[in-house]
Amino acid sequence: MKKLIATIALAASVAMTAAAAQARDLALAYFMGPTHPMNKAVFTPFAEKLAEVSGGELTVSMFPGGALNSSPPKQYSILLDGVADIAFHLPGYTAQLFPITTSVTTPGMCADAVECTEAMWRAIEPIEKEFDAKILALWANEPQVLFTKDKPIRTLEDIKGLVVRVTSAQDIPFTEALGASAVSQPVSVINQNLSNGVVDVVSIDPSAALSFKLSEPANYITTNVPGAGSAFVLLMNRALYDGMSDQEKAWVDEASGKWLSMEGAKMYRAIGQKGIDVSAAAGVEIIELDAEERARWDAAIQPAMDEWLASEVGQGLTGAQVMSLMQGTDG
Repeated sequence: MKKLIATIALAASVAMTAAAAQARDLALAYFMGPTHPMNKAVFTPFAEKLAEVSGGELTVSMFPGGALNSSPPKQYSILLDGVADIAFHLPGYTAQLFPITTSVTTPGMCADAVECTEAMWRAIEPIEKEFDAKILALWANEPQVLFTKDKPIRTLEDIKGLVVRVTSAQDIPFTEALGASAVSQPVSVINQNLSNGVVDVVSIDPSAALSFKLSEPANYITTNVPGAGSAFVLLMNRALYDGMSDQEKAWVDEASGKWLSMEGAKMYRAIGQKGIDVSAAAGVEIIELDAEERARWDAAIQPAMDEWLASEVGQGLTGAQVMSLMQGTDG
């Protein structure tokens, strides 16, 4: 009997060891804090779904706050280098690598976070070719508004000569067509830079009033300006994904994709308006360009728009073709 018990115990131990060997824990890196809404809307749902569908064989450990690398523009690099298995990235920080993806921010491309996310998924085939990684989720935020500290922007003349922080290089020609100077800066510095006058204006979606506390240095927010949503992406290291078994890939695919992307989009649509409401309650003046003034801004950027539409964006596609693809009018 003792020998039988010992044999059973040994077999159980071997089985447990084999199961532990099969289980795999994936490192997910992002530079925001764990309370950022994207954690609740995208990162945690992915981790929970992956653990659920895999029966615990694939799990995710979070590394928030830049624990693996604190530089927002370098998140794609740490994924390629294998420092992280999964990483959150803003393609706009390295827009030269992702010209089709970042086209979503082109003025007039889409109206809100959900529509912009749908637009990118219509163009998912050329977008996937831009990434040397597995796309787990691809979503957008709300169209940008203008946060200012010292000068309210009510007319086209008010923005002329100001230094405007933009998210992506894609935004630069349109911002400069308004008579402003454009600089691309990561979100980690925008609160400080608006506070100390390094920039006059921060162009970003309205949720930044909450996520990056821009309602504190800002005294004015101007809405209804030309623009659209910015792209966000959650990526898995390509070699890691390609090296998985068919079953593991199926689990990853089930826990990711368009459904997860739409969760991020719906979150941004909700907190965008909340950012405006909270800012107004805190005493920030909300300025909405009326139709006549907005038409003046649209006319000012039209030459830049015409140039972009005629230019080759990437993969042999012109701006006009990318817009047609994203807007679902390509036939």
